[in-house]
Amino acid sequence: MMLNLTPLAWIHTILSLVALVAGVIVVLDMIGSKFSARLTAAYLLTSIAANLTGFILPADRILPSHIVGVLSSMALIVAVIGLYVRGLAGGWRRAYAIAMTVSVYFLAFVTVAQAFLKISALQPLAPTQTEPPFAIAQLVVIAAFVALGWAATTRFHASGSGLGV
Repeated sequence: MMLNLTPLAWIHTILSLVALVAGVIVVLDMIGSKFSARLTAAYLLTSIAANLTGFILPADRILPSHIVGVLSSMALIVAVIGLYVRGLAGGWRRAYAIAMTVSVYFLAFVTVAQAFLKISALQPLAPTQTEPPFAIAQLVVIAAFVALGWAATTRFHASGSGLGV
């Protein structure tokens, strides 16, 4: 596998992967009703930066990745407002948990799509990304995130997090 990427694409890819790892940990922490201010801030910063760099990558038209980037940005805005503006008070705790899970899901969705595009062993399995292996991979990802999101939304209480919630 040889990825022939521009420096901006490398930066975007690294930000996306760091955000994905941090985001999965944040969601798993929410399931355990834990909260790490530093890890959450790292996730939010890297995922916002990944979205921004994704929008400035060269493209001659609007791509599905741009639409996912807009949706992800909307989820991140809700998460930031819920956490930093509303302090997870009332329904904002649930909105935050949902928004964080959705935003991490979008990173995972795009990672799978990019893997099928860029990894030579996966390309023949789904050259147009309409073939069953691609659909199955994406179904597994969405099923996992629905389960994670449900657990995070119902179990996250942020008690002892220093948020006063």
